[in-house]
Amino acid sequence: MDFDKINVLKEPTIIFMGTPDFSVPVLEGLISNYKVRAIVTQPDKPVGRKGDLKPTPVKEVAMKHNILCLQPNKIRDALQEINALEPDLIVTCAYGQILPLELLLIPRLGCVNVHASLLPKLRGGAPIHRAIIEGHSKTGITVMYMAEAMDAGDIISMREIPILDDDTAASLHDKLSVVGRDLLLETLPSILDGTNGRTKQDESLATYAFVIKREDEKLDFTKTKRQIVNQVRGLNSWPGAYCMFDDKPLKVWKCRRSENVVEGALPGQITALYEDGFGVKVGNGEVVFTEIQLAGKGKTKATDFMNGHKDLVGKILK
Repeated sequence: MDFDKINVLKEPTIIFMGTPDFSVPVLEGLISNYKVRAIVTQPDKPVGRKGDLKPTPVKEVAMKHNILCLQPNKIRDALQEINALEPDLIVTCAYGQILPLELLLIPRLGCVNVHASLLPKLRGGAPIHRAIIEGHSKTGITVMYMAEAMDAGDIISMREIPILDDDTAASLHDKLSVVGRDLLLETLPSILDGTNGRTKQDESLATYAFVIKREDEKLDFTKTKRQIVNQVRGLNSWPGAYCMFDDKPLKVWKCRRSENVVEGALPGQITALYEDGFGVKVGNGEVVFTEIQLAGKGKTKATDFMNGHKDLVGKILK
């Protein structure tokens, strides 16, 4: 997208709130076109065995551009400082905390959010994962005014994209982050001059994309081929679907549906060996695991795993 062709106003003071990689293209687009007075993100988190603190992806952008960065443990702790900056507009994208009404009332033009679903469907913290897991054929970006209730504010603009058969949470994440950047930049001029429309969400159509929990990662082999494949795709590249192999967690990163007719096998039983992986009995047939990762090991092609594990056929994954 050619940002130079967008008619933008440089004067408004904007505060951006976001945290993960998904937020970065949106923030970079804002910085290229507007005055971003400050950035609010989650606190640094310890990583690795030494517990060294690692800045969020959004904080790294703030440091690169020498922009004031606030990292309150609770957003209420930063209300006074945010108010003192006198923002015209607050833009959020995957910040990670619910914003209180006191904050929403600070900017004169309100708070707008870039959300990765076609609202009112898939409100919440994991819309990309859930869209694939639930077998949606499309998703998109919604730019919306923020309200006290989660992702329930009025819709300003929306853009739809298809979910392809080979999309994973990772690939869809990358597509939607760019769509979010572009749609926000196309929408902001009308927000700033007060000409934008706003549409109330139909509460009767609302669905929720709750944050992924450990139990969401566990494969249930009584489910259908389509459900299993969608679950694997929807959890790739984080956190990964898994089952148990010889009492060890086995992550499944890629699999495909099989048309092989399976009779007499139990759910989770390894049924056959193929050129690209091994078959597993599921509710209505068979899926083929093609990329996996045994606990303590790296990701590997299922065929390499097969070479190192004899007598796989007949074993039962749990």
